Amino acid sequence: MPEINYKELKSYIERAEKEGFSGLYLIHGEELIRKAAFEELLKALLPEPASDRSLCYQPIDGTGENISDAVEQANTFSFMAGRKVIAFLDSGIFYSKEDEKKLFEKAKTAHSQKDIKKAAKYFISLMSLLKLSFDDVGKENRGRSLKSYSGESDDRLIDDVIAYCVGSGLSGAAMEESSSFFQKAVEKGFPKGNHLIVTAELVDKRLSLYKAMDKNGVIIDCLMPKGDSAKEKEIREKALLDKTNEILLKSGKTMEKAAYEALFEMTGFDLRTLSNNLEKLINYTGKRKKIIASDVETVLERTKTDPIYEFTNAVTDRNLENSLMLLDSILYSEIHPLQALSAIINQFRKLIFQKGFAESSYGKAWEPGFSYPRFSSVTMPALIEYEKDLLNHIEGWDRYFAEEENEDKAESGKKKPVKKKRTVSSDLFIAKNARSPYPLYQLFKKAEKFRKDELFFCYEELKKADLELKSSGKDPKLIIVNVIFRICLQ
Repeated sequence: MPEINYKELKSYIERAEKEGFSGLYLIHGEELIRKAAFEELLKALLPEPASDRSLCYQPIDGTGENISDAVEQANTFSFMAGRKVIAFLDSGIFYSKEDEKKLFEKAKTAHSQKDIKKAAKYFISLMSLLKLSFDDVGKENRGRSLKSYSGESDDRLIDDVIAYCVGSGLSGAAMEESSSFFQKAVEKGFPKGNHLIVTAELVDKRLSLYKAMDKNGVIIDCLMPKGDSAKEKEIREKALLDKTNEILLKSGKTMEKAAYEALFEMTGFDLRTLSNNLEKLINYTGKRKKIIASDVETVLERTKTDPIYEFTNAVTDRNLENSLMLLDSILYSEIHPLQALSAIINQFRKLIFQKGFAESSYGKAWEPGFSYPRFSSVTMPALIEYEKDLLNHIEGWDRYFAEEENEDKAESGKKKPVKKKRTVSSDLFIAKNARSPYPLYQLFKKAEKFRKDELFFCYEELKKADLELKSSGKDPKLIIVNVIFRICLQ
């Protein structure tokens, strides 16, 4: 059966109510979208109130050791007339060995958020995938057993997870055996009237189990695109906006545009975090109907999961400890050293550009301590005009030098070339390339912490490091560490 996107679920349900529902479903992808799709499908299969579903609905935790129970339940006839639904929730059965790093990172994230149950689930899936025992991930062996293990910084996570699993009686069944058993059940099929719904965050579409699900059931794709193309960003932003409007509508509140921009900038693409942050804002504003930008700044902390962003922020904050820790993290996640260094260079170029604006005749439009709404209404228009003026000057210089070059060639007897319109690069401009004023507001506040001579010193040091990284055989990490020290300790 064809795989469908979660946006097509409503029309699929309308068809299925006439033509019949499948006995097997896989819903995978983004957590909140996945759960919403699951609830919509469950409600279509079992229209009665949730309180009346106890005899015809069986939810089962998606750990490997529960697979046999899920299959058994799906093959057992219901005592009641009508449909029976078995839900195998948040399963790790579609993981592959290529997911080791993803699972380890997700376990670390859950652990940092104090969600030990979730951390243990990811880690147990990882152990099951690699056929590891608790002895294999003990302190003496974890360095050899886990490719993702990066030393003492991961010990607390693993020790806490092991303690929780042992205390809760959890263990991991071998993933290959579970997958093979489940695939046979899928290919055999389930009794008419029984419906098995499997939900999963990560799936490897190359697995034979996934292909068996696709052939014998219906797959509902709840994934969000991860790329940086304009189209992919547009899809993500629309999902955020739709979720925001849904929550605001239920609460009877509205949000000004500046607050939208600040919320999305501080949250990044994480629907759960956005939902939690929006609930905080709703509670904070109380009886007031409108959420404004200053509410966002007051209530929320930045939670954007962008390692490069966090890294460059730490460097420009001259926070040595965080800079070195985040450098380890991004290099471990296979971000190239040149990419890491280029991100710092780009940030300092923007800070220098801000100093140029502040010292120009347009700079009166900015004062330290400006609120975000004042920055948006006063500073941004002036910054845009400054960039237009600067672009006109650059184009004028370009024309002047082009004419000088043509005159020199004419005097030397060379054939005068046909003039071509030159494209002037404006990559350094910050207002022209900004998707939202809020990051620029943060940049302006950050620039106030530097003197101009300090920025030029940092930029020169970064250029030297860039040359060294490209032309010498030195350890790239050591080169970046050295320049971070020079920036943070100047």
